[in-house]
Amino acid sequence: MKKVIITGGAGFIGSALIRHLIKETDWQVLNLDKLTYAGCLESLNEVSGSQRYRFVQADICDRSAVERIFAEFKPDAIMHLAAESHVDRSIDGPMEFIQTNIVGTATLLQAAREYWSTLEKTERENFRFQHISTDEVYGSLGPEGYFTETTPYDPRSPYSASKASSDHLVMAWFHTYGLPVLITNCSNNYGPYHFPEKLIPLMILNALHGLPLPVYGRGDNIRDWLYVEDHAKALRLVQEKGVPGETYNVGGNNERTNLEVTYSICDTLDELAPERRASGLSSYRNLIKFVQDRPGHDKRYAIDASKLKKQLGWQPAENFDTGIRKTIEWYLNNAWWWQPIREGKYSGQRLGSTK
Repeated sequence: MKKVIITGGAGFIGSALIRHLIKETDWQVLNLDKLTYAGCLESLNEVSGSQRYRFVQADICDRSAVERIFAEFKPDAIMHLAAESHVDRSIDGPMEFIQTNIVGTATLLQAAREYWSTLEKTERENFRFQHISTDEVYGSLGPEGYFTETTPYDPRSPYSASKASSDHLVMAWFHTYGLPVLITNCSNNYGPYHFPEKLIPLMILNALHGLPLPVYGRGDNIRDWLYVEDHAKALRLVQEKGVPGETYNVGGNNERTNLEVTYSICDTLDELAPERRASGLSSYRNLIKFVQDRPGHDKRYAIDASKLKKQLGWQPAENFDTGIRKTIEWYLNNAWWWQPIREGKYSGQRLGSTK
């Protein structure tokens, strides 16, 4: 029975991973989360009663707390997802990203190294420190080509720069100290329980409230979209079969412009919830409003996930059309989760304009 610490387990991807592990494995899971604005324990309601799940509120920058958790839980692996993750917020307040994503990762690495050094030989060999990162560390692509595991890093935002820094730290602990690490870099995730500051949940909820759907610039920036439950399965597979010191890119092969994503949301809502359109609207598309672009907005991201597929056998179950429909249906049926967030933590206001 594998014992895993998941940092940031109350976040979007972390909670999807925990739900998957509790439902589909016999692993014991300790969720270490600071519970910042985007942390939501309600995302774990369906598994929180399991005897194999435990939650500890702590900051990964708190060395003594992290060391205490390691000593008490005695993990076989760390799956590190705790991070500040929204580009717009990194533009408004970059220092929080430096602290959590860089200092926090370094703190966690050093605590993990010291714990790992105390293990017996077999336990040391089987231990894994898995770092979950982003394709944004690679910068911006032109109209052709894909990010691979050997693409040079070229981060353009405070968020992506902080994640690039953390990737380099993780690999340095592998080369310098021999800590058995794994890194994954993923494309844009979407799905249930996504905090509504991000594009897809923001558009869904603004549409349901009859509010403008703000599209940056001309809406022609391209992202590769990955359904979060497919990502969770990939992370488990890398944990089980990945080779220490290796990086694996995780992508959905679902490139869409931001405007195409918004059109898909509007058209699906026209089909599933026409009765909730604001008075006088013939389509949710009528709510689209083009706004000033994000500073330093990367043009295109696209992931080549062939290494993960060929070497470890991963395949995504959802394409964008099936995934976006499942996502929209979830938001239509789960106002209990997102309504308190919209009324309290975040109501849809513009972030990251630098003004």
